Amino acid sequence: MPELFLELFSEEIPARMQAGGAADLARLVGAALAPLAPTALETFHGPRRIALRADVAAAVAASATVERGPRASAPEQALTGFLRKHGAAREDLRQEGDYWVLEKRAEAVPAAALIAAALPALLRRFPWPKSMRWGGASGFTWVRPLRRIVCLLDGAVVGFDLRDGADDGHGLASSDLTEGHRFHAPGAFAVTSAADWADKLGHRRVLADAAERKRRIATGLAAEARARDLVLVEDAGLLDEVSGLVEWPVPLLGRIDPGFMDLPAEVMQVSMRVNQRYFALRHADGGAAPFFGFVANIEADDGGAAIVAGNERVLRARFADARHFWDLDRKTPLAARVAALDGITFHAKLGSQGARVRRLRGLAAHIAPLVGADPAQAARAAELAKADLVTGMVGEFPELQGVMGSYYARHDNEPAAVADAIRDHYAPKGPGDAVPAAPVSVALALADKLDQLAGFFAVGERPTGSGDPYALRRAGLGIIRIVRENRLRLPLLGCIEAAGAGFADAGIAPLPATEILDFLIERLRVQLRAEGARHDVLDAVLALGRDDDLTRLLARLEAVAGLLGTADGENLLAAYRRADNIVQIEAQRDGQEYDAIDPARFEAPEERAVGEAIGALSGVVAQALAEESFAAAASAMARLRAPLDAFFERVTVNAPQPELRRNRLALLRAVRETMRQLADFSKIQG
Repeated sequence: MPELFLELFSEEIPARMQAGGAADLARLVGAALAPLAPTALETFHGPRRIALRADVAAAVAASATVERGPRASAPEQALTGFLRKHGAAREDLRQEGDYWVLEKRAEAVPAAALIAAALPALLRRFPWPKSMRWGGASGFTWVRPLRRIVCLLDGAVVGFDLRDGADDGHGLASSDLTEGHRFHAPGAFAVTSAADWADKLGHRRVLADAAERKRRIATGLAAEARARDLVLVEDAGLLDEVSGLVEWPVPLLGRIDPGFMDLPAEVMQVSMRVNQRYFALRHADGGAAPFFGFVANIEADDGGAAIVAGNERVLRARFADARHFWDLDRKTPLAARVAALDGITFHAKLGSQGARVRRLRGLAAHIAPLVGADPAQAARAAELAKADLVTGMVGEFPELQGVMGSYYARHDNEPAAVADAIRDHYAPKGPGDAVPAAPVSVALALADKLDQLAGFFAVGERPTGSGDPYALRRAGLGIIRIVRENRLRLPLLGCIEAAGAGFADAGIAPLPATEILDFLIERLRVQLRAEGARHDVLDAVLALGRDDDLTRLLARLEAVAGLLGTADGENLLAAYRRADNIVQIEAQRDGQEYDAIDPARFEAPEERAVGEAIGALSGVVAQALAEESFAAAASAMARLRAPLDAFFERVTVNAPQPELRRNRLALLRAVRETMRQLADFSKIQG
């Protein structure tokens, strides 16, 4: 199959838009050229270009179709509408029986003709998140000025241009010319294929493959760090961004002025990352190293010495700004900043950050004894938790909220547990973040997230299928992770009610706590599904009723899953289903339940064995469940498997004698109810 190669060469494309632009190009080209059945499609993206290659058919084959039109006796308007729809004339029709018939013939279309016809309109409507218009009267827009279009089919140029009407001033036309590195290899050169393009770009200091640029940056910086016995701080987001800023990455290290090494490591890292796209380095023991990594886009004749010196000079200025905020902020204690939070809006419907702090203070103190924390310390941490929002450092670097509060609290001689809680109360922010573990930190982190949920739910700002602007799903997952990973025995309903009560002073009526608990249970379901756990087992456990102790709920779930993962459990589940079906059908037929078992009516040894097993198990299971020994309860239930198998093999449940039948149905109902103490096994699928 012929190879289609398309490159769109422009001024610098923002790094965050490159991968999406390449994906959109593949999607749109695939749809527009669907008649050519494109395969083996591959995309490329970089600072000044997005491109794709694909194998396509040489032509769209000729075709003929027959369309049946209106009846011959239909009104003239119906026939006119049919002709208009198909772009046909009256003489193109023929009559077959009672109907008019139109035979449509399509000539074969060469691939080059289809491509040339499809691409101009495709490029004119390209969905960049932001585009710009340039070039006088032209209505054409692109993310940045588009300079060249390479479009080749088996090495031959597919000719088209971007004019849209006679008065459109944008006459950029396709060709086989592209450009290499702006400084190392300026000027145009011709290419004949995707492979030839990538090879010639490589000789002109451009790496077309984004993954290769990323690899070269990561390995190059890591090697530079190792040469000084240092470790590069991993930062996947920064690596992605920098790989979209350079065409020919040259990793380099610069030195940090010793006078700035007393700044908090987080301040240095964020300042370098946000302002300069620099990478932080650490000593082997985790301490901040007096070096930074960065990536140049050229190979300098002096080995990069002048580039390094220039970047060191810029960083000194950045760190001087950070030093100013660091020194100035510490002159005002955090406690003295709390009053200023009344002037900062948390949310239009929920009031100020000051009001939120007052709620958190009470809620954290409420939660503290439930998680082994000192209520006074939890309340103090809550009081100071948001105070760093009014500091200069957090105003400059919002990413440091919480972190700076912790540093300033230590400077103010607050207890270490309070300072740590201020730092940790936003955590976890993402799935890769550690959860708070210290009791005061746990209390404040839970309070922060429960206040979010209670408040936003109360004012109708719930997450929807299309959005979650206040990150409430993340808050819910954070609560679940804190509880799970710390194995907390926390009565969530009471905590949710306490969170809702905090809004009473603002006249905001809370939702029932059960609604927020249901939201958390649904987040737990999503998390378990992502971990590969069986969602039907969770349904079986939840069918017994809400349980606001997630640790207990998960222990029960684990016990049920463990039982079902054994041969005894599988057979017991089959027996349960059989017993449940029989009891339901007969109870509906008779219009009654079967409650009382009369051991005197047992005739077969198999039914007597089941009755004895149920009698022996009832106390064991009840005690195990009362002690929350769910695995022991499940293990005990497994002992029902053998007598039940024998019962269904040898005993006729619907015996001719009514009393014997009712007794056997009551026995099966007892089996069902005994097992339902652990879970509703009717919810198990498969």
